[in-house]
Amino acid sequence: MAQRCARIAESRVFEVLIVVVIGANAALLAVETYPYPKSAAPLLHGLEWFFRAVFVAEIAVRILAYGDRPREFFRHGWNVFDFVVIAAVFIPGLHGDSAALRVIRIARVVRLVRFSPGLRTIVSALWRSLPGVGGFLALALVTLYVYGMAGWLIFAEADPDQYGTLGRAVLTLFVLLSLETLPDLIEQGLALSQWTLLYYVSYVLITVNLLVNILIAVIVNSMEEARRLEMTEHMATDEDQDGIPDEIDRIMISQRLDDLRSAMAELERELRIDRHERRPSA
Repeated sequence: MAQRCARIAESRVFEVLIVVVIGANAALLAVETYPYPKSAAPLLHGLEWFFRAVFVAEIAVRILAYGDRPREFFRHGWNVFDFVVIAAVFIPGLHGDSAALRVIRIARVVRLVRFSPGLRTIVSALWRSLPGVGGFLALALVTLYVYGMAGWLIFAEADPDQYGTLGRAVLTLFVLLSLETLPDLIEQGLALSQWTLLYYVSYVLITVNLLVNILIAVIVNSMEEARRLEMTEHMATDEDQDGIPDEIDRIMISQRLDDLRSAMAELERELRIDRHERRPSA
């Protein structure tokens, strides 16, 4: 049974089927956001239970594929996420149309990430970039605080709606990150003093250019680390359980084949055999 479940779980048809079911579940959630007749409620409720049954069967097949080692299933983060999302629906107390149940149902759609290596790499990179992003946010908060206080000192009396308090000043500068309000703010500042241009130019150079580029660098670096980690995990698989990773097996086999071809070519040169011209005599 474990081998049969493993073949099913690893088949392309099974993955496509689950992706289609997840997409249909997402469509059902979208339909429920629109007004629908009460007569359709039993149908939508039945479809919801159908999707639950399919997802439970999927998790059961994937766990049974590990045979007498079901704990191996929970060593992969995405497997744990899938199991929690599916099992959470059956928690006592989650019924009807509660907000928690809706969040859990929406989380099923996120499972599509597991079926795309590219999306998995991006999510892993974002997760690994959190420590670096935390440092970036701290630096950004300090910068916004300093420029917010400076903006409050300069524009509090002339523009109290945007700089009347530190909170309003920081909010104005945060919106300014999109650069959409920059022309209006510069115009208002020039009406007060020519030196306000230095305030806005330095803010744009430091925050919009420098800090944003630092954030991009952190994410790109995490992306490269996630790709290397995924390649390492892929190379570490050992399906034949011979103690040597499968990727190393393929490399060794390829090298042996190259050595064998070189030996055959050397043997042909020594025997002076021309395979294209020599023909057996009748």
